[in-house]
Amino acid sequence: MAAHSALAARPDAPAPSGFLSPAGVEIAFLLVGIATFGAALVTVTTRQLVHAALWLVVALGGLAVEYLLLTAEFIAWVQVLIYVGSVVVLLLFGLMLTRAPIGRSPDADSGNRWAALGVAVAAAGALVWVVVDAFRTTWIDLDGPAQGSTGATGSFLFRHWVLPFEALSVLLLAALVGAIVLSRKRGKEQS
Repeated sequence: MAAHSALAARPDAPAPSGFLSPAGVEIAFLLVGIATFGAALVTVTTRQLVHAALWLVVALGGLAVEYLLLTAEFIAWVQVLIYVGSVVVLLLFGLMLTRAPIGRSPDADSGNRWAALGVAVAAAGALVWVVVDAFRTTWIDLDGPAQGSTGATGSFLFRHWVLPFEALSVLLLAALVGAIVLSRKRGKEQS
């Protein structure tokens, strides 16, 4: 007991990092990553549009958990609010307003799965190559401000990315208005 209190009183002793040890965070990150990858695979392979949208919620929620494990709380909550809260709800409203089939959709499969898989693998390889090439010489200053903190992220976003955020909000609004207009025209044609 005395050894534990002496160890805790030492100024050079590492501070406890949280409820998980560093190895526990890595294991949780790996498990959540596998679950997120599985949800993403089900999203793109299911033949039911509503199920695909709901699995997309699981995949995007898994990404938010990954951000939380990386201690980027602001980005995690933006992920939840913008993607899970807005984009998926907009997608579900679009499915409902355009009267997309809720069950299996045989016309949603064009039979080009192998070509799509090849394009997806090539696009993923190109994306990995571009990211590795872009950040090969970039080093994070660990003594500077925290990169995932709300202050640093908000300052960077509102200094450099305000216009794309506003353009995205206008695009989402236009998509919602377009879905409403299409559903109204179909309703008038049927009556």
